[in-house]
Amino acid sequence: MGSGGWLPADGGEAELELPVVRHQPEGLEQLLEQTKFTRKELKSLYRGFKSTLPRPPENFLFEAFDTAGNGALCFQDFALGLSVLLKGTVQQKLKWVFDLYDINKDGYISKEEMLEIMRSIYEMMGHCTQPPPQDNTPAQHVEIFFQKMDRDGDGVVTFQEFLETCLKDKDIMSSMQIFENVL
Repeated sequence: MGSGGWLPADGGEAELELPVVRHQPEGLEQLLEQTKFTRKELKSLYRGFKSTLPRPPENFLFEAFDTAGNGALCFQDFALGLSVLLKGTVQQKLKWVFDLYDINKDGYISKEEMLEIMRSIYEMMGHCTQPPPQDNTPAQHVEIFFQKMDRDGDGVVTFQEFLETCLKDKDIMSSMQIFENVL
């Protein structure tokens, strides 16, 4: 007998019986209470969540879902965030988006924070757009959005300013409907 590992008599690879993987998140009952998802939807989301890991998401998206702020994205955080985006009220969705832009979590969106997020979005989506966006496109969009949103001209956007502007903008409101029929 050689010093190598065990080999079957026919010289082929041994067939291992792998355990059946169950796609059910821990804390399923608690998530059913905390989200607006059904049991079937949560199980489906969990399968998708597990199959895409450990691929790292865009940094700003990761931080938006990492509600504990511990640098780890657990399924519970993901499901709670997705519940807001897919099934929350318009105000809840807009608060989630506001929090995404409020990078330093001080309760205000600065022009710099908005530009950082917009650049990330353009970087992520730019290769899908024909013709590709120019380098100054995010800055131009931020300038337009910021002029609309900074109603008192103090250089920052509060949640109230953000909310009022978004609720009055037909394009923004129609874009909020994009996820409504995802599941």
